Amino acid sequence: MSLFDSIKGALGGVAGQEGIPALLSNALAQAGGLQGILAKLQAGGLGEQVKSWVGTGANLPVSAEQIQSALGNEQVQKIAAAVGIPTDTVLAFLSEHLPKTVDQATPDGTLPPAAAA
Repeated sequence: MSLFDSIKGALGGVAGQEGIPALLSNALAQAGGLQGILAKLQAGGLGEQVKSWVGTGANLPVSAEQIQSALGNEQVQKIAAAVGIPTDTVLAFLSEHLPKTVDQATPDGTLPPAAAA
């Protein structure tokens, strides 16, 4: 099972909506996978949040505005276009689900080998 399959499965179970795993897969693909999106978020000033999601402790929250600032308008627009929904919906989704998804993809506090490359 690939990292994307694991993430899609985790999100599908949490949200119970078929579109959510597709949205997250597109977001990750547009940003260069899990490692890529985490690197962009860290470079955008969200290092503490990312560290909390990957680590084994509590997950720090992130706002839609923080996600947009860290990823940039162009990246967010690409994600929105790929899944056919408004950018504000993408941002709200990512701010709610990305911390849980990263946490579930890194249960031992480290990125999986497929994502660490």
